[in-house]
Amino acid sequence: MAAGLALTAAALVAAGPRDADRARGHPVAEPLRKHRAVEMVAAPVRIADAATVRLLRPGDRVDVVAAQETATGGDARVVARGARVTKVPDPLDSGTANAADSGALVVLSVPRSTAAHLAGASATARLAVTVC
Repeated sequence: MAAGLALTAAALVAAGPRDADRARGHPVAEPLRKHRAVEMVAAPVRIADAATVRLLRPGDRVDVVAAQETATGGDARVVARGARVTKVPDPLDSGTANAADSGALVVLSVPRSTAAHLAGASATARLAVTVC
């Protein structure tokens, strides 16, 4: 019986699919192109509203908005879209009156180029987040 099974298996392999046996009218799928992986980095970002940061949890997705004195005609622009929150550090000194004014830190996972935009925006504007 074992010899019969082995013989049947060998016959099935030998009679396997051939190019002529493919269904007609369906193109053969081309191999996927390999894309260069985007290098992700951890970007610590100070968000102006500390209470908003307390709502965030690791794994959340956020958009980061930079606002420049909108009351006097400045503009607001999205600096990062769909950034993943990786860490929400505990505030170092929550007892001072200035702690609320200085915002709160959040660590985001973003492409390297976006991290540079975040750093530049944080030097000239107040940053806010919206949860995606």
